[in-house]
Amino acid sequence: MEKTGRQFDDKEPSRGEILTSPLHWGQVLEPLVADHYAQHTGYRVQRVNAILQHTEHPWMLANLDREIVGNDEVQILECKTAGLFGAKLWKDGVPEYVQLQVMHQLAVTGQQAADVAVLLGGHELQIHRIERDEAMIAQLIALERQFWDYVENDTAPPADGTESADRALRALFPQDDGESIDLSHDVMLSQAFVDLQRVRQTLDDAKKEEAKLKHRLQQAMGTATLATFPSGSLSWKQTAPVKRLDTKALQKDHPGLCADYLKTYPGSRRFVVRK
Repeated sequence: MEKTGRQFDDKEPSRGEILTSPLHWGQVLEPLVADHYAQHTGYRVQRVNAILQHTEHPWMLANLDREIVGNDEVQILECKTAGLFGAKLWKDGVPEYVQLQVMHQLAVTGQQAADVAVLLGGHELQIHRIERDEAMIAQLIALERQFWDYVENDTAPPADGTESADRALRALFPQDDGESIDLSHDVMLSQAFVDLQRVRQTLDDAKKEEAKLKHRLQQAMGTATLATFPSGSLSWKQTAPVKRLDTKALQKDHPGLCADYLKTYPGSRRFVVRK
């Protein structure tokens, strides 16, 4: 949607939103991460104030955080930051999405290796080396070429079940028009509907089985807080008391006050499967 000018969410973030934005703090902390990387490794790094372009595939572009100067072992530095929750993605090394980003940079620049310096939780700096992988680069180029064909032909790519695809569909089709269409003549879509019914039934059966097993274990635990097993453990503890606003009582006792603070939100489309 962004590549074809159909990006709808283009409003400027508020000051409050900026202060809690991971993107904002990533940009603020990027020079700090780069400086500490240089101090720790002894490598000289510098900014790249240009958008780089692949020599054979002009639709492949890249922005580098820093380039490493005069080093035969590594030539690119990618700086990352991760908060307490984001740090969990790094517990097994560089997340896949970062690996793909860096491999794309290596493809565009023709370089051999990149270091990823990540500041975790504001207090731990990790450095990971990513070497050029020709097989992965060939696969990336093929996938990116396919995507760019969709852009050039102004054709929406097939929805793939990702969160971004869900957001795009909601942005493209926020409202229904009340019409009914017959897709029974489309064999592939009819099969997709059958598969969806089957998957939903499987999920429903799995949820029922989950509830049965959960209740069996809860019954065995009784008032115990923790139960241990050879393969793991269970905890069943009471949470701290929570204070909530009694909106029904407030509406009854102060209807005028409630009316002053009512806000209307746009409705969303519900996707309902019927037999």
